[in-house]
Amino acid sequence: MRRLYYRLQMHRARGQSDETQIIERLTVDVPKTFVEFGFHPVQFNCIKLAANPSWRGLLIDGNPQQVADARALLPERIDVVERFLTLENLEFIKHAFSQIGVLSIDVDGNDYWFLRELIGTRPAVISVEYNSTFGLEPITVPYDPAFNRYEKHPKGWYHGASLTALAKLCAHHGYGLAAVSHKGANAFFTQSGKLDPKVAWKPNTLREVYSGIPHDRQWEEIRNLPYETV
Repeated sequence: MRRLYYRLQMHRARGQSDETQIIERLTVDVPKTFVEFGFHPVQFNCIKLAANPSWRGLLIDGNPQQVADARALLPERIDVVERFLTLENLEFIKHAFSQIGVLSIDVDGNDYWFLRELIGTRPAVISVEYNSTFGLEPITVPYDPAFNRYEKHPKGWYHGASLTALAKLCAHHGYGLAAVSHKGANAFFTQSGKLDPKVAWKPNTLREVYSGIPHDRQWEEIRNLPYETV
């Protein structure tokens, strides 16, 4: 029944807000390959690319049920791998395609450290979730190979990196900020992006809705946890 429901939802394929539209706009002339990790079978950033016969993709997640569902729902040209990722087991991603059109990272944990390790693959478009609760300081959570956001903080707000931290990392490798999703969850970087992250930054409105806690109060609950300035 779950998979039947998912099949009925496939025509409404989307990301958390307008991520799929942003990716379509930024991928007009890029290699037709994507790598995305951290996904739901019918809700992930590259889902419209997965539906396009011209594209090949690699999806990775540590949840066996979501992986099994994605394998049942998606075409064979989309490789779906079950793996809990650490810095020690990312090597296969680097060799998945000769060129990567889109690299999409949303693991609610070591996002910054995974991007730092994989940015050398030179994807045409980088999509990465930023943690708006961290504000505008260039900070990230320290790397933890067993990272679990709810073990770190009961509300799950302590994870990932700020938008400015991700923008600084990308700028060091020749990428600029090209877009931020409407609901303030995902940032997109290209070699031609020119947005100022401090101006383009948006609060995560979904987090405000789900938690009932205003954005400016969220930082107060996690500010004393450990961070690395990058």
